[in-house]
This record gives sequence, C-alpha cells and structure tokens, in this order.
Amino acid sequence: MPEEDNNGLPTNIGLVGSHVHTLKLARVVAETDDARSLVFEIPVELSTRFAYEPGQFLTLRIPSERTGSVARSYSLSSSPFADDELTVTVKRTIDGYASNWLCDNAAAGLELEVLQPSGMFVPKNLDTDLLLIAAGSGVTPVMSILKSALLKGSAKVTLIYANRDEGSVIFAEELRDLQAKHPDRLSIIHWIQSLQGLPSQTTLGALAAPFHERDAFICGPGPFMAAAETALKTDLGMPHARVHVEVFQSIDGDPFAEIVLNDLTAEEEADAAQVEVILDGETHNFAWPRNTKLLDLLLSKGLDAPFSCRQGACSACACIVTEGDVSMLINEVLEPEDIADGIRLGCQSLPLTDIVKVSYDE
Repeated sequence: MPEEDNNGLPTNIGLVGSHVHTLKLARVVAETDDARSLVFEIPVELSTRFAYEPGQFLTLRIPSERTGSVARSYSLSSSPFADDELTVTVKRTIDGYASNWLCDNAAAGLELEVLQPSGMFVPKNLDTDLLLIAAGSGVTPVMSILKSALLKGSAKVTLIYANRDEGSVIFAEELRDLQAKHPDRLSIIHWIQSLQGLPSQTTLGALAAPFHERDAFICGPGPFMAAAETALKTDLGMPHARVHVEVFQSIDGDPFAEIVLNDLTAEEEADAAQVEVILDGETHNFAWPRNTKLLDLLLSKGLDAPFSCRQGACSACACIVTEGDVSMLINEVLEPEDIADGIRLGCQSLPLTDIVKVSYDE
C-alpha cells in the first residue's frame, strides 16, 4: 500500500495521477444506429470521487495507434438522483477518431482511464422551471438535467430537441416514458430536420418564446448553439446569467499527463503572490509563484481542484476571483460577461496582484 498524506492521497502518485482512474464498462447500450451509451462500473472505494452533478461530463483516454492515446470529454446522460449507474453517451461524428473508436470497440469488460466528473453546465436549483434546447447528441447532458429535475426537484421542464430524422432521436423511448409519467411537468417539442428543415434562429426563438422567463440550457453542434443563444439573448431579451451553453473544444494536449513544477529560485519565492482559495467549503492560504498556474499550485498542495482539458477549452476548472486579479494565458470558452463576473479558468491563471482571493464554491 502506498503511503498516504493528510488528504488521503498516495504521496508517491503525481499531481494528476491521483485524479486518474481506470474504470470497467459494465455494458454498452445501442441508443441509435450511431450512438452508444457506455455504462461504467464504479468500485465502492471510488464512489465519492465519482459523485457528480446533473449536466457534468467525463474525460476519457482512448487508445490510438498513431499517437498512443487521445483525450475526449463526453457528457453524462445518467442522473445522480434517478440512476444507480454512471453513463456517458457517445455519438459518431464524421472523421471523429475517438467517437468512432468507442462506437466500434466499446464492450462490456473494456477498461478505460477516466478523469473525475467535471463541468459547470449544472442547474443551481432544480425547483426553478427549465427550458432545455438540444440537437443531436447535445441531448446527453440535457437528459441528465431533465431526469434530475423531474425526480429531485419541482421544476416544470420544456425540451426543444432537434434531430436529423426520426431514427436519430437519442433516448426516444425513455423520453416518451418520462413525458407519460410527468404530463403536467414535462413537455417535449421535437424538430425533425428531414421534415422541417434546419432549425433557424427565428424558429428557435419562436419555439422558446413562451418559456423565456425560465433558466435555459443549450447543447448541440456549434452553429445550432449559436443560433439558439442569439435567439434567447437578442431576440427574446433573456439575461446572460440565465442562458447556459455547454461548449466543448477539441482537446489537443494530454490532460492525463503529469504536471512538472520546477524548483523556484530565491527571487521567485520572495516575489510570490498570496492566494486564498475556498474549495469544498474549506479555506486555504498559499504562496503563489508568479509563473505557476493556479490549478498546478492547488494540485501540488493535495487539493481536489476540478479540471479536465487543462488547455483553457472546457471551463471545468472555472473559479471566481473575489479579490485581486489574474491573467489567463488561454481562454477559448469564457465570454466577456463571464469575465466581468469574475470567472476565470484555474488551469490558465497566473497572479497579477500580490493578493488574490478565489472561490470554487460560488
């Protein structure tokens, strides 16, 4: 048994290593011709680490003969309140190596390396009425939210769901069952492209208009999400804080690779900023070297700081700067309104001021 530190983490495992776990597939469910749900077995000893919130995702390491492996993030379609098993749903994409590999090769017994659940596409209150807008496999995190709200909350839920044709509707039978079980709380509006054409900003705005006072969650292909977001914010005047968009960029690097922190010179130690971090209800204070990213610092201190892509492309590591300021080396997901609200990406943040206060709990 490896020696453990005060945080219950093995001291001989690297900064990222303690966040990487090997999970076995219990089974694979064919949802449609080109979509598969991967159901993972979670050992009892990992149940706490794989606790999750509706709308979050997993990052998987997929074998590759060309590069050794690739990392991709897939949303959880299971609900922490309605389902006993941890499930992600994957849809084939044209020229998408990882999705095609999983759809062709995933089977019961396959072991995959997985990072812990991450993501901010999560309702703050399941009692607040919801407008869910999805296209294709974008229904995956929306399904997790929908089931959670119906079982755990009191919210009324409307789902606007666009697909290429009737045969490509993921979770079709389950959605019918949920609608029959909750006729007063769940309404579903299907948009079938083969019959109705591509959904436009105008049509999405018209469909969403009766529900414009709700909290909205949007997921799907980029052009679809852009049209839906513009329809809600510009055409219907919904405030930024009530419109949530799940954005995934391709992961070019290796979020499973170990982090290496170089030894500091005496001058670098003397010049370090001071950071106060609130994480999981606890407050921590550290010296923060000017050339060390916030995520790397927190992992080096044994904290269970959230992360996924580690390249500024997914927002899993997002936190709020409540005092002082930081600079971000890369930002591919935060909008100007997010930055104005103090949201920053921990994996890309360096201190600008001598004192910085950060919260992961707000």
